[in-house]
Amino acid sequence: MMSQFGLLPGRAWAALLSPLLRSPYTLCTSAVRSHSQGTRDLSPQQMVIREKILDKVVSCFKRHGAKGLDTPAFELKEMLTEKYGEESGLIYDLKDQGGELLSLRYDLTVPFARYLAMNKVKKMKRYHVGKVWRRESPTILQGRYREFCQCDFDIAGHFDPMIPDAECLKIMCEILSGLQLGDFLIKVNDRRIVDGIFAACGVPESKFRTICSSIDKLDKMSWEHVRLEMVTEKSLAPDVADRIGDYVQLHGGLSLLDQLFQDPRLTQNKQVLEGLGDLKLLFEYLTLFGISEKISFDLSLARGLDYYTGVIYEAVLLQSPDQAAEKPLSLGTVAAGGRYDDLVGMFDPKGHKVPCVGLSIGVERIFSIVEQRMKAFGETVRTTETQVFVATPQKNFLQERLKLIAELWDAGIKAELLYKNNPKLLTQLHYCEDMGIPLMVIIGEQEMKDGVITLRSVASRKEVAIKRQYLVAEIQKQLSDS
Repeated sequence: MMSQFGLLPGRAWAALLSPLLRSPYTLCTSAVRSHSQGTRDLSPQQMVIREKILDKVVSCFKRHGAKGLDTPAFELKEMLTEKYGEESGLIYDLKDQGGELLSLRYDLTVPFARYLAMNKVKKMKRYHVGKVWRRESPTILQGRYREFCQCDFDIAGHFDPMIPDAECLKIMCEILSGLQLGDFLIKVNDRRIVDGIFAACGVPESKFRTICSSIDKLDKMSWEHVRLEMVTEKSLAPDVADRIGDYVQLHGGLSLLDQLFQDPRLTQNKQVLEGLGDLKLLFEYLTLFGISEKISFDLSLARGLDYYTGVIYEAVLLQSPDQAAEKPLSLGTVAAGGRYDDLVGMFDPKGHKVPCVGLSIGVERIFSIVEQRMKAFGETVRTTETQVFVATPQKNFLQERLKLIAELWDAGIKAELLYKNNPKLLTQLHYCEDMGIPLMVIIGEQEMKDGVITLRSVASRKEVAIKRQYLVAEIQKQLSDS
């Protein structure tokens, strides 16, 4: 029985992971450290949870009409440079191989843009699940690794404003609600508004990107620390930093948008007006989608990557009030994305642009949170999906067992047997119980004589004799009813 753990309701994960949560095989959260710091091996127990999360995410992407895509693990170094701003220093460069300078992909967005330009694709809705690599200091407890999996969804093409952007936010809500991790909030801003605020406050244009990367740390650092970094490390004038602070600490909804529309300092900037107008339209669509209460217009959100050009967003899990007495988990960002209209043009020889908007689900962070909670509540995981075990109580029945299991396999039933000529019945029974296998079929001398097979429920230990020709149909019926 699933306990209620942390922000995750017990019924939610019982539904998500059932029927794989019935074996006494307990989840192992302390995976053996692999060859390099910031990477890890995943045990069979961990893979079960990971695959269930990925299945939820990908099924949502497909429900929204996305096509699958894959790209190489490494790209030409020149394809990745100057796309990530200050974070470019985190790219893994590979040793020169025959005159090619290569780098491991940093994310799935830049390779997607390169794919669109190289193949002259003007319109596409795609999803991509794959590993990426970053040379950053790993924070294992927060699910931050140097090698990790990303799950991306993107819409490329010329469309009417904010419709694809609204769908991306709807997808984020569907996935986070479906995983039932607890309450969450999606912060939304626009890079045009960010840049307009910088300009209005007196930030030199040459410092826009580096100041943007500082503002992006406000979810982890206080304003005082961010201000200190901008002034001391990035030589920003203190009065300019203070003016920025008046804005980046604001958050709200449509009322904040209306407030900024009345700000004489900002409304002189054309980019700001465009950004505010698009966000107002976006909130209209989010209301129609029924998710506006999950969205917050937050001026502290900057998204430090250089390629963002418009709407940006980031989803965070919220600590619920009734958990205040418990030791808090490092929840952090679990999804993020935004609009990048100029990136494809960087790869096109003629500079042709393909507007794009997309999102990335933080699978590693989500997996880390679920893993911690399952450990805390002693949850268990089945590592196989075997439905039927083929057994015998007597010697010299290997041939009959092999014929029987082949019949089950051919019918699409997940089945196993012990690789022994004459296994003991007790050993076979214990194996079924240990692995959480729900059904056992038994063939022996009496069954052969009567032309039947004994079908046993492992949990209830009830047995029934089934005629051989009806066995597959009866197993399928019992499995569909369970």
